Amino acid sequence: MNQPQIAERLEAIATLMELKGENPFKIKAFTSGARLVETLEADLAELVAAGSLRSIKGIGPALAEVITELVTTGQSTVYTELKADTPEGLIEMLTVPGLGPKKIKAIYEGLGITTVGELEYACNENRLAGLAGFGAKTQDKILAGIQLMKQSRGKFLCSEALGVAEELLKALQGHPAVQRSAIAGSLRRAKETVKDADLIASSDEAEAVMAFFVSLPQVKEVVAHGPTKSSVRLENGLSIDLRVVRDADYPFTLHHFTGSKEHNTLMRQRALSRGLKLNEYGLWRGEERIECRDEEEIFKALDLAYVPPELREGMGELELAEARTLPELVSQGDLAGIFHVHTTFSDGAGTLEQMVKAAQALGYRYIGISDHSQAAAYAHGLTPERIAEQHAEIDRLNQALTGIRILKGIEADILADGSVDYDPEVLARFDFVIASIHSRFGMDKEAMTERIVRALRNPYVTILGHMTGRLLLSREPYELDLERIFREAAEHGVAIELNANPHRLDLDWRYMRRALELGVTIAINPDAHSVSGLQHVRYGVGIARKGGVPAERVLNSLDAEALAERLAARRERAMAEAQ
Repeated sequence: MNQPQIAERLEAIATLMELKGENPFKIKAFTSGARLVETLEADLAELVAAGSLRSIKGIGPALAEVITELVTTGQSTVYTELKADTPEGLIEMLTVPGLGPKKIKAIYEGLGITTVGELEYACNENRLAGLAGFGAKTQDKILAGIQLMKQSRGKFLCSEALGVAEELLKALQGHPAVQRSAIAGSLRRAKETVKDADLIASSDEAEAVMAFFVSLPQVKEVVAHGPTKSSVRLENGLSIDLRVVRDADYPFTLHHFTGSKEHNTLMRQRALSRGLKLNEYGLWRGEERIECRDEEEIFKALDLAYVPPELREGMGELELAEARTLPELVSQGDLAGIFHVHTTFSDGAGTLEQMVKAAQALGYRYIGISDHSQAAAYAHGLTPERIAEQHAEIDRLNQALTGIRILKGIEADILADGSVDYDPEVLARFDFVIASIHSRFGMDKEAMTERIVRALRNPYVTILGHMTGRLLLSREPYELDLERIFREAAEHGVAIELNANPHRLDLDWRYMRRALELGVTIAINPDAHSVSGLQHVRYGVGIARKGGVPAERVLNSLDAEALAERLAARRERAMAEAQ
């Protein structure tokens, strides 16, 4: 198991302990241990081999024993025993949005409920409303969470699917009989959630490749095993299909199984209008197959510019490809730096220095630190005094480090009335301000829109953070007048964040094109709370590409000098307006 997987397992152990009612200090030790492992710069396997785990502050004997077992065997006796002692239905309840271990334990002990179905029935019978610590509003929220869980069942965040799909792809690429291989399907199109994953490979020894694929250690269950197609299910429940074809067929198979259905239908119609036939086996003129060495040649044969996979949704991409007006999409290499990074000054797991050095190792030339503001007391939001402390630390690091510039920022709460946390005198101390909503999500469309518009008019606000508040598969976005917000953001020069955290991916790609038409600048931000969270940028770039965003419309594609000039000019205008 790698370190992120071990951290996830430690978190799962803490959750199971909480369901069981274990000692709170023991639970906290495993929760803290999960964060520690996730952000640890040292190699965990080397620490275990050297017997020096206990030298790490925060790792006690019980935690060290579990980590050692996970590193050496990939299993945990503690986890296995806890899971066996916990009714399966209680574990399923953890997938209900708004239900945590404490509430589940109270429901189980108070009402004897052990399944989601029983819980839904109890809510409909108004039984939860009378349970101590609950009430009618909590009951309604739980019922709404159950409905959302039902709609989302069988779906996975792109991050949950992409990592394991890439592991299997890497294994396939190492097989001597595999000529070409790729991820296809909705993952290749950078969809934010997926139901399954598709792999395509070419080989002259399909059966040998298939036998290798179904025997990979990540595979929990072989659902189907054939000479050209196999289906497997992984430990996390994700299903993956592999198709192996002749290399001459590979471009057509890859294009077909990348999809989408709507895109494929339009491509087939275009082929027919030219007297051709396109399918997963080839492009045909009567009985003659038109050879294409790759996907680009398929598009060229239909007199189209190459359409990147992210745009293949049947939403006007062929018209743009025919007119040769497809945007040159942003790539991860276009980003010179990142904003929206949290540290241990608020609710982050990495220190300021750790986050900066990790960003530098990823090739970024600037990093915008933006811990929570004081209104977010739950996240240890910064008081003005602690802001001064953090800024002194940033000044010290800027003097000590070369090759990266640390920008002083804040994620300031947009309060219920639309005002932004802190007085103008405090806001003027930052290089940039991300304004975000973290409370009062239940406001109606008009009130929520007014709230955000007022924040956009604050001259110190640089970026609007996670605009619609959605949490994928967990919380629906609040209603907004998007058109009005886009216009206001463009008018006041406020960038709109594409929050790259895979749980958010907010702004939705479906709205990107209109935002760009109205003059909005996009900021692709990781919303990183740990060193590993910096890697979230890749998911944001995928969504930006899906929304047709070119590099020149992305705030953090500016080089360090151009960005510094832009931020300084905005800050000067804000201070002039405030006087």
